[in-house]
Amino acid sequence: MGLKEYAAKRKFGETPEPAPGARQEEDALVFVVHKHAARALHYDLRLELEGVLKSWAIPRGPSLDPAVKRLAVMVEDHPFAYRDFEGVIPEGNYGAGSVIIWDRGPYRHPAARDRTESERLLREGLVRGELKFVLEGEKLQGEFALVKTGRDGKSWLLLKKKDRHASGRDVLGENRSVVSGRTLEEVFAAAPEERSGRKKVEQIRFREALESEVLQAAPPGPMPHAVKPMLATPVREPFDDPEWLFEVKWDGYRAIAEIRDGEVSLYSRKLIPLNRKYPLLVEALRKLGFEVVLDGEIVVVDEGGKPDFQLLQNYGKSGRGHLLYYVFDLLHFQGRDLTGLSLLDRKELLKKVLPPLPHIRFSDHVRSEGVLFFRVAREKGLEGIVAKHARSTYRMGSRSREWLKVKTRPTQEGVIAGFTAPRGGRRHFGTLVLGAFEGDELVYIGHAGGGFTAKELQEIRQRLEPLIRKECPFKVEPKTNAPTTWVRPELVCEVALAGWTGDGIMRQPVFLRLREDKDAGEVVRDRAGEGE
Repeated sequence: MGLKEYAAKRKFGETPEPAPGARQEEDALVFVVHKHAARALHYDLRLELEGVLKSWAIPRGPSLDPAVKRLAVMVEDHPFAYRDFEGVIPEGNYGAGSVIIWDRGPYRHPAARDRTESERLLREGLVRGELKFVLEGEKLQGEFALVKTGRDGKSWLLLKKKDRHASGRDVLGENRSVVSGRTLEEVFAAAPEERSGRKKVEQIRFREALESEVLQAAPPGPMPHAVKPMLATPVREPFDDPEWLFEVKWDGYRAIAEIRDGEVSLYSRKLIPLNRKYPLLVEALRKLGFEVVLDGEIVVVDEGGKPDFQLLQNYGKSGRGHLLYYVFDLLHFQGRDLTGLSLLDRKELLKKVLPPLPHIRFSDHVRSEGVLFFRVAREKGLEGIVAKHARSTYRMGSRSREWLKVKTRPTQEGVIAGFTAPRGGRRHFGTLVLGAFEGDELVYIGHAGGGFTAKELQEIRQRLEPLIRKECPFKVEPKTNAPTTWVRPELVCEVALAGWTGDGIMRQPVFLRLREDKDAGEVVRDRAGEGE
């Protein structure tokens, strides 16, 4: 092809790409693979031959799997100096976007004994439409072939031959330059002259997610609706393990978000719609612009960034604090069901596709060091941590041992079964009589009389008034320290406690809050003192 077409497409006063020029011959032929975020993310395979770099654009990138055939579109020859090019092609120029040297090294014909014979055999293969070569790169090694298809002269297939370097490994997951060690987005972010930097970085991340082999491995499927979230099992102590991820346990309301065609459905784990309650979150999620199902936690943080459940409960009235939706899982994306992927793969995809948005945050994690992470969470006054196995799949509606939660203080949820008469100067009620389910039976676990504000005493009594009934909801009526009014066991509260007695009664329970996001039927006695 020569370099006329290459030069005609470029304005060398504006682009940092090298102009055609003389080159000095070296002992071995070289190849380079550029990763290029232009209008579409793709890879460019360039093979030195006849003094230039013969070039093919590979939309889905090379593979080490001999069973995989990748389309390779032959494009214009590039100058030899292009083997060292890495940087940003500015907007308004051909191929605008960031470029990294994804791989490079010497290459040869598999039957050649020296450079001269390699060039001859490679030229013959190029003319014949069957080009065989051996790459000795940092990521790509072993024998490959380019085979021409069709009549247009541009369409080829890139194949990996069966040899000791063949593998099913996702080599495209290695997304850093072999020269600078930078990713595409880091190269772009380092170009101060690019005003649209953040937007471009978001586009790069999104394209990498769309075209990743991880996503392509996920099966197509319809978007799920009315998702019951996966739940964690409580444990007493944190632990270290390289196979586990550790996240903050946010003190808020668990919520699922479905986004499709600009329409948002935000709802609680009890499938209660939350769109009207949190319009700021809905408006932010609407800006995503793609089909997705997210799992996360709605929280309100104070000025110090600490989650405050009281602020969350009062947010609709007071507007105090900063409302946030912390997203920690990705269940469905662009027509693909991701629940069968590993948690680590789902979170990597989520991090790429979730752009910075008002009120929306990616809930990050640490690996391995759960004990230290728990210690920091406790020092900062956080509710606790959640440990998740890195390879865990997403099991809707089930409580799993692959997800574990460790609270920084013992708590217990309780179903309000009744209340006692107030004593002294207290008004409305004295204590709340609490139970938990063992199978289908509600069992007494104690009563809480401390921790209430005057406002909470009044509000809880108002909530309990329409639930009053004559019959005790327990099979065996417990002894209480004052006359008791029984109620239908529907409301759930959470208490802090000092532990449990030998007969399964809470020691020194103190009221923390109502849990309107929890169903009474799912409250069970937890001798570890943990709550969801």
